[in-house]
Amino acid sequence: MLVVNAVSFMRPLHMRSPVPRGRRHTLPASEFRSLSPEDAISVFEIERAFISVSGECPLHLDEVRHFLTLCPEPSLGWFEEGRLVAFVIGSLWDQERLTTDALTLHKPHGTTVHIHVLAVHRTFRQQGKGSILMWRYLQYLRCLPYVRRAVLMCEDFLVPFYRKSGFKVKGPSEIVGPLAFIEMRCPVRGHAFMRRNSGC
Repeated sequence: MLVVNAVSFMRPLHMRSPVPRGRRHTLPASEFRSLSPEDAISVFEIERAFISVSGECPLHLDEVRHFLTLCPEPSLGWFEEGRLVAFVIGSLWDQERLTTDALTLHKPHGTTVHIHVLAVHRTFRQQGKGSILMWRYLQYLRCLPYVRRAVLMCEDFLVPFYRKSGFKVKGPSEIVGPLAFIEMRCPVRGHAFMRRNSGC
């Protein structure tokens, strides 16, 4: 299970706090790790408050449990003092474009990570945590040798957010529904320098 201390990646050396003396806390102040089925309830508590303009929850509790049981590796949670504050859930996909099957299936031999949802707990929004989590998630995917790219579908108003993280518009989503979604893609291979210097 991947556990990485957030402080070491997000603060320059000269800004890091000295190691405190005396009693230590049992939980790290901030950590990133893959999610497990035991995290499903915490994920869904955040998910319930993250409703798209369609009024639908991106993933329901049974779907969260499904993906975290079937494929926990392409997920990442941000925990602060043991509490989940933000997460990404993904699954593997094996086709050039997303289809309706990508909403529920995990293709174990796929080289594309389909990002189903990124969500931040409502009390931690507007603090830049979504951007930090996506950056950390893409770094994490670069450590998985079989992953070539990440893809997602989003509503129009989220396109600028994902563009800042390195995603490019592929075009209108081929998945037909009540809303028109945009499909976006970000390569995660071909970054030899980043991979060499990421601790993978």
